[in-house]
Amino acid sequence: MPGPNVPRELPVALLQDPEMVEACRTRDFGKVFALVRRKAGIYPSRIAALCELTPSRVGEVMAGQRRLLHIDVIERVSDGLRIPGAMLGLAQRPWEAPVRSAPTGHDSFRGTFPVPPRGHTWSAELDEILNHADDGPVTRSALVAVQSCIEDYWRRDDEHGGASLRPAVVGHLRHVRNLAARTTSESLRSGLERIAAELARLAGWAYFDSCQYSTARSYFTQSLHLAQEVGDRQFVANVLSCMSLLATYEGDARQATALACAAQDIVRGTGSSLLIMAMLHMREAFAQAALQDAAACHRAVDRSHRCFERADSERAPEWVRYFDETKLVVDTGIALARLGEHRKAEPLIAQGLHRECRTRQRGRAFHAFWLAATQLQQGAVEQACATAGLALDLTATVDSPRVAAHVHDFGRRLRPYAREASVIAFEARMREVFA
Repeated sequence: MPGPNVPRELPVALLQDPEMVEACRTRDFGKVFALVRRKAGIYPSRIAALCELTPSRVGEVMAGQRRLLHIDVIERVSDGLRIPGAMLGLAQRPWEAPVRSAPTGHDSFRGTFPVPPRGHTWSAELDEILNHADDGPVTRSALVAVQSCIEDYWRRDDEHGGASLRPAVVGHLRHVRNLAARTTSESLRSGLERIAAELARLAGWAYFDSCQYSTARSYFTQSLHLAQEVGDRQFVANVLSCMSLLATYEGDARQATALACAAQDIVRGTGSSLLIMAMLHMREAFAQAALQDAAACHRAVDRSHRCFERADSERAPEWVRYFDETKLVVDTGIALARLGEHRKAEPLIAQGLHRECRTRQRGRAFHAFWLAATQLQQGAVEQACATAGLALDLTATVDSPRVAAHVHDFGRRLRPYAREASVIAFEARMREVFA
């Protein structure tokens, strides 16, 4: 938290300074920090504390020796220095007051944000556009259009990762919730609330893929409440499965297991799709593997396969159809890898990676990492580095800090083999990609 002599927000004059506007637009954080030091009196050590960076890293950025590129770090700078998200090309930050009404004139907008540079579009402007769009009548075609957008978001998430989708998805969620609050039609309101639940889950997933776990949890919780309000028990289970995976990543394996099992209980006996149950059993398998409960993990994997064999994907909800045979195979391999059964896991992950659609680049990068990890655990260092090279190449084309974190973790696992030629080459490639 800021000290008593540090303003909670930067001076408006600094935020409107053309030099500051341009530095934020281009994400020149060396210049941003220098301006904050010179014009707001906040010293580099305090900047480091506010932005959750080390003082040495702030010094390197100010000296032009290092750049801040990862979205989670940029968000910490925005939140720590209270720079409006729009100035840095981010979605509106949680601490910013939501924009509710259209400005009465050009000057009223200037009082909140600086005038954007020519050709630059801010999310605040998008909010205003959406507010004006909300003035029209709510129609059934609006629901169809938004649903089509959701399908496109998921396709882009598969191809490019979820991090870059956050501003659009969060803005769309606000738009849909405004429409739902305004309509007088009960059927339209119910449809909009179902769509809002899907958008909130997608927002949670996008933040999860960005390793922003606290924000992801808040959106998953919002989605959960919306799905409960409309009585969609299958979608409630879907959200709980996402929260289970999130808990696994956060290291809370018991909570992950409880959430996966709760999701199964919600849909069991309600005539729900067997494909949903197959997916939920696999979520449980991941959590049981994190607990290192081999027997429970294998039981969950077996139940997932039995449900999948009897499932009719054509009758399953659209949101679970991603869980196809390839996904079943590769997830089985990952569960076994988490359990430490690397010899059994390797051929399954390799098979899934070979069969996986080429456009699903984020998934292929993730699975290539897991394959490399199983190979390394078996002592095949050169082969592991070659496979990890594929993960690294794919990581360079997708905006997924979660996958990037896995690749960095793999790099740390290579330290005992630092003198081997394949490791030296891989580390050099890593430096190029993450420079």
